[in-house]
Amino acid sequence: QYATIAEATGVKGNWVQLANTNYLIPADASNMKLYVETAETTNNFYIDEAIGAVAGTGILGPDPVEPPKEVILGDVNGDGKINILDLAEAKGGVKSGFADNSTKKAADVDQSGVVDTTDLKLLQQYIARIITEFPVAEKVVDKEAMEKIFASVNVASSWKNDGENNVLYTQRFGADPGFMVYKDRLYVYTTNDAFEYDSSGNMQENTYNVQTINCHSSADLVNWTDHGAIPVAGRNSTGPAKWAGYSWAPDACWKTINGKDKFFLYFADSAGGIGVLTADSPTGPWTDPLGKALISRNMPNCNVNWLFDPAVLVDDDGTGYLYFGGGVPDGKQANPDTARCVQLGDDMISIVGTPVNINPPYLFEDSSIEKIGDTYYYSYCTNWSTGGNPYGFNNAEIAYMTSKNPLGPFTYQGIMLKNPASYRLDGGGNNHHSLVEFKGNYYMLYHSRNLERKMGINNGNGFNYRSPHIDKATVSSDGKVTATGSMKGVTQIETLSPYTKVQAETMQNQSKGIRVNGLSDTTVTGKKGDWTRVTGVSFDKGSSSITVRASAKNTSVIKVCTGGANGTAIGYVEIPGGGSMTEVTFPIDNVSGTKDLTFVFSDEIVFDWWSIA
Repeated sequence: QYATIAEATGVKGNWVQLANTNYLIPADASNMKLYVETAETTNNFYIDEAIGAVAGTGILGPDPVEPPKEVILGDVNGDGKINILDLAEAKGGVKSGFADNSTKKAADVDQSGVVDTTDLKLLQQYIARIITEFPVAEKVVDKEAMEKIFASVNVASSWKNDGENNVLYTQRFGADPGFMVYKDRLYVYTTNDAFEYDSSGNMQENTYNVQTINCHSSADLVNWTDHGAIPVAGRNSTGPAKWAGYSWAPDACWKTINGKDKFFLYFADSAGGIGVLTADSPTGPWTDPLGKALISRNMPNCNVNWLFDPAVLVDDDGTGYLYFGGGVPDGKQANPDTARCVQLGDDMISIVGTPVNINPPYLFEDSSIEKIGDTYYYSYCTNWSTGGNPYGFNNAEIAYMTSKNPLGPFTYQGIMLKNPASYRLDGGGNNHHSLVEFKGNYYMLYHSRNLERKMGINNGNGFNYRSPHIDKATVSSDGKVTATGSMKGVTQIETLSPYTKVQAETMQNQSKGIRVNGLSDTTVTGKKGDWTRVTGVSFDKGSSSITVRASAKNTSVIKVCTGGANGTAIGYVEIPGGGSMTEVTFPIDNVSGTKDLTFVFSDEIVFDWWSIA
């Protein structure tokens, strides 16, 4: 989407200059922005200065540095050939040490991790054409040396207690959970609550100044994969919806259109309108197909207090429906009449007809829609002035209504979920939810402020930074729906297979310092003593080795444990230094049954994925 001005390859530890002495600024350009980014990696870089000048101006830059050459096994001297000179270089390295890691790596022709006489013999046989390729030896791990490394590693603590599957994740906050079920995975989209600070640098109350939406997914409802924060609003940020200033309370769906699965992400621009983004996968990249709001106040019957909190349903026949609205006009606490629903066009980015009123009693906000059998369940959050109501509910509870028609009329039925404070999850904040059907059962997604209270923010009172939960919901034979909030959460509904690539950002729990980098295909960064954990890993085929893709500035080690971070070590994975993503394989002990698996870092490591064989 952007014009490329200049590109160059940077070498670790050296400067590179990006320059285009004759770049022509487009004649119709205004409010231009200059982006500097990596094309293929997530490596850190620093900018010294940016200079603009008239065409033809030359700017003195750093001396050019050639990018590192690819390491070729056997080419020890790096001249592009494998001959007797390389054997001499390798012998010298075995005797007196190697000049650098690249030379040592080229001399380790059997990839055992150690350069020894076996490598020299293999290199001699290769040069004499006795062998045509180098055999790969099983790496030898010096467990005693590894144990010494980790003897000085203090295992970091986590925000989750043992036995807790809520909150879903702790590496970021997330509120107002919406969802989509696609190919046996539950995708959860949340408002990306993020710490805000005043002009003095002090943390302040959340003002919901949010332009991104978090995306996480799970097949088992316990191990969650963090797909990053999706850029959405672009008025004051880089999201594709240039007309929007905010991205709140998302919901999502998919639909097959012209033989191809298409994905739709609906969001609120504060209380001013409902937008939609489209993509070819549940994690994006996302684009704005309209360049404006899908639902705005200038549409018939849409001038409600809060034009937000969308919920979307794709019915059995493929027809889409959108639910939205909220707010309490003065004097209308019992019947705010600010909720609306409308049929969507076949393209899911247009509407059919005029939105109609739903009229939930004591509405505050938070639309959710689910179809159970032939009945449509619309649920919402009650307001903060429910005293004396005839239904018997309290403030900020999740109530629901039912209808045999997706556009109503709906009839009030009862309370699905009480306020999180009723379950001692927080002190009584707002309530926002989604009722979800997944793999034959029903679940309640909602948020609480429990994590920020654990962190001790604002002396334990918090600043309204919220985190998502999921708990089982019960649908009785007479159609009543109930759920209870908890920290324990749901029981893992299926095991995790370790025999395919498992993304490192798939975690049930992690230490406090863990960060997730990037978007869609993300990575995990941890420092010395940090760790990540997945639970319910099924070793039904046993185990002999583990392959890891990771990078480290300095040679570092990942200890692989069954159980927690202080559990039984079944293997060690050495990540070579240099900062480049590397795929390495190391032996591990044979494991059987179903186990939790924890990865502990000896130093700062960027972790991409792992797989067991």
